[in-house]
Amino acid sequence: MITRYALFEGKLKDGQTEAFRAAVLNDILPKWKAFPGALDVRVTFADARDEGAPEIPMILAINYPDLATVEAALASPARTAAKAATEEVLARFFDGRIHHHVTQANEFPL
Repeated sequence: MITRYALFEGKLKDGQTEAFRAAVLNDILPKWKAFPGALDVRVTFADARDEGAPEIPMILAINYPDLATVEAALASPARTAAKAATEEVLARFFDGRIHHHVTQANEFPL
């Protein structure tokens, strides 16, 4: 199994935590769940961090059966919709960056 995940690193705009979470669950997550071949799509909010560490408010993970399915999903029209929804939500609520990773699920358990 392959897990592709995005690590959102940065800071939520002041007072936007609950609105951001709602937008992720209502606007972003359904679009990523539409990816062809996705076995599982989940989001983890990780607001509590050590003092001085970069804030990481969200991890988005998608499990696929194999790398070929990942590549097909990324080439699909569903990717355009998911990317647009993500960018729109981040522009409203988030100052930071996103790291995308594709890895064997057993190497980086979430």
